[in-house]
Amino acid sequence: MDSKREELIKYFKQQKELGVEFYFNKTEKADTVHKQIEQLKETNKSAGDTEMPKNTNQMNLLDSTAEKMTLDEISEEIGDCTRCKLHEGRTNIVFGEGNANARLVFVGEGPGRDEDEQGRPFVGRAGKLLTKIIHAMGLQRTDVFICNVVKCRPPDNRNPEADEMTTCGQFLTKQLISINPEVIVCLGSIASKYLLNHKGSLGSLRGKFHDYQNSKLLVTYHPAALLRNPNFKKPLWEDMKIVLKELQLPVPGD
Repeated sequence: MDSKREELIKYFKQQKELGVEFYFNKTEKADTVHKQIEQLKETNKSAGDTEMPKNTNQMNLLDSTAEKMTLDEISEEIGDCTRCKLHEGRTNIVFGEGNANARLVFVGEGPGRDEDEQGRPFVGRAGKLLTKIIHAMGLQRTDVFICNVVKCRPPDNRNPEADEMTTCGQFLTKQLISINPEVIVCLGSIASKYLLNHKGSLGSLRGKFHDYQNSKLLVTYHPAALLRNPNFKKPLWEDMKIVLKELQLPVPGD
């Protein structure tokens, strides 16, 4: 069995554990997809039931099977998405925005009310604080790319559920493959746990880089946490200084 097939089998095993059974795209008919899945099941039987590694990186599972697409192509593929239940209450899909060739990408968990209304990421109170942080780094929002794991607002701003993140996260993965940033900053524990497939606390993950395919991934506080607890401002800024040094950009105050 070749390595690509093995990685694909491992990927579908992980998605099944999270409750996802089928994937469809706009060019495939349902019967074709079902046949492919049945073939994979048969291959699984012949390969044996090997348990998935606990810390397998989401990107590593997809890097050899996912075709690199432009952001416009990814947006077109998402379309008027109804792949998970989050579409039922949304006003707008929040795809993300910024530089398609950004060296730095910020990833949050999901849109809030303001983002849902405007169709843009991080435009509410937390978003305005993120903008100030980006400006303090000597950058503009147009220099970076900003997005979320899920593209539709969860009801009452609840945390995204596992099946929602897995279904929508495939598009986040494609976005990161397309942009290929030097650094990814995860804002909050939910985004970091999804991308790193890690159950560690935010405190145990932040303050250092983690490997994520060709990128360095750093975990820090979500701007909303700073609104609730201003004491998080200093450690977040220390994290941003680490990012600036990695990008070999001037560090204000140093």
